[in-house]
Amino acid sequence: MGEAGSSDAELYGEALSDAELIHRLGYDAAWVIEHHFSDYYPQPNPLLLLSHVAAKCPGLGLGTAVMVLPWYNPIRFAEDIAMLQTLSSGELHIGMGRGTAKSEYDAFGISMETARSRFSEAWELTRLALKGDPFTFEGEFVKVADPIVLRPQLAKKTPNFYGAIGSPGSAEIMADLDLPPLCLSNFPDHVLRSILARWEAKAQLKGEAAVTKPLAIKCFIGRTDKEAREEALAYLPDFFRLQVEHYETDARPWDNVSGYEQFSKMFSTLKEMCNPDNLGPFLDQNLVGSPETVVGRLRQLQEIGFNYFVITNATYGVPRSVRQSTIRRFAEEVIPLVTEGARMRVSAE
Repeated sequence: MGEAGSSDAELYGEALSDAELIHRLGYDAAWVIEHHFSDYYPQPNPLLLLSHVAAKCPGLGLGTAVMVLPWYNPIRFAEDIAMLQTLSSGELHIGMGRGTAKSEYDAFGISMETARSRFSEAWELTRLALKGDPFTFEGEFVKVADPIVLRPQLAKKTPNFYGAIGSPGSAEIMADLDLPPLCLSNFPDHVLRSILARWEAKAQLKGEAAVTKPLAIKCFIGRTDKEAREEALAYLPDFFRLQVEHYETDARPWDNVSGYEQFSKMFSTLKEMCNPDNLGPFLDQNLVGSPETVVGRLRQLQEIGFNYFVITNATYGVPRSVRQSTIRRFAEEVIPLVTEGARMRVSAE
C-alpha cells in the first residue's frame, strides 16, 4: 500500500495511484481487502474505497478479497453492493469470508463461534434481497417481518460473488452455498488441488462447476529470478510480522473457538515466515521471478484449475516504485508470453 510511516490518507492515495495505473495498462479489475485497527491493510470499508476507484477509473472492474460478512447487517450490505454496482460501469467481484482475527471480532462485540452461521444467513439474505422482489426473512440474527424491496434495484449488471476458502473443508461449504471458491496462494499445490476437487465434486451435483475460480497470489517480477527473489525477501518478512501481530498468533486465540480450531495449526508456522531464510517454498508457490518464470508458474496454476488471478505485492511498507514496477512488468512482459490458448483474466490488488 505504501512506505512505512505513511499516514492513512497517504496510503489510500497510493492505492488510488495503483488503481489508475492498472486501469491504463488494461487490467481486468482492482481488488481491495478488509481489515481493521492495525497496519495490516487498514481498509475498514472496501466498498467506500472502491466507489472512489470507480469514479477515477471508469470501466475498471472492482473486487473485494474479502468482505467479512458476519460483521455486517446483511440488508445494509446488500444495499451497498447494489449501490456500488449501479454507480460503477465495470464488473463487480465480491469475495466474502467469515474472518479470522479474534481482535476484530472482539472489537465489534460479535462472537467468533457464530461466524459460520452468521456468514450463511447473511449470504442467504443478501442473495434474496438482490433479486429485487418484496421479501420477508426469518433468521437467527436478522428478522424482516414486513415486506421490503431493496433499492437501488439492479438493472442489467449483477455482481459476481465468491466464497473465501480457509481450508479444504470449507470448499464443500461454499459449494453448498452456491459460491465459487476464492483461494489464497498460501496453500501448497496439493492442497489447492484438494480444495478445487472437493468444491467441484459438490458443485457438479448441482450443475454449477463451470465458474470463475480466482486465486489471490503474491507477485514480484524482476529482470532475473535472483533480482525478483531478493526484492520479495526484502518486503515479505515484514508482511508476515504484521500478520503475526494482527492475528495474535502467540496467544493461539482459535484453540477454543468452535469452527476455528484448525487455524491454530495453520498459523503455527507464521512466525517462521518472518525469517527470510524460511521463505524459499513460499516464493516458489507464488509469482516470484523473471517474466518467463512467472508465466511457467501461472501455467501450473491454470493446470490445477484456476482461471482468474488476483496479483499483489501491495503490502504495508512496499514503496510505489516496487509495486508499480511489477504491475508494469506483468502487463508488458508476462501477458505477451502467455499463448492465446492459455489466456487468463488478471487483476491487481
